[in-house]
Amino acid sequence: FNYYPSKAAAALGCEVGAIGSSLLFLADGEPLLVMTSGRHRVDVDLLTAAVGAETVSMAPAATVREVTGQAIGGVAPVGHPAPVRTVVDAALRDYDVVWTAGGTPHTVMPMTFDELVALTGGEVIAVAAD
Repeated sequence: FNYYPSKAAAALGCEVGAIGSSLLFLADGEPLLVMTSGRHRVDVDLLTAAVGAETVSMAPAATVREVTGQAIGGVAPVGHPAPVRTVVDAALRDYDVVWTAGGTPHTVMPMTFDELVALTGGEVIAVAAD
């Protein structure tokens, strides 16, 4: 697998929206993991307002590795060296099974939306860029 949701979905035989992409942002300089549906991009302005931040930007690759202990393309929603504030895209609720990276670019793990929220302690927010 790789970090293209469409390719992961094709390999798994699922809809691209059922791929839970792990994207690390910096919200006012603090790590913020967004578990978003592979069917759309994150609306950064919407995300910024929803989390009450002044600024939100994508984290650089080195920061992703430092914060999560995992490489881009394989960032799991859990298993990081320290807890990371997490947002779970409300759009993932549409799928019986959500597939997320399992800690490497070559592993995935299935779970329900409710399991994803429970495991991450995530805030459920609609983050889709329409």
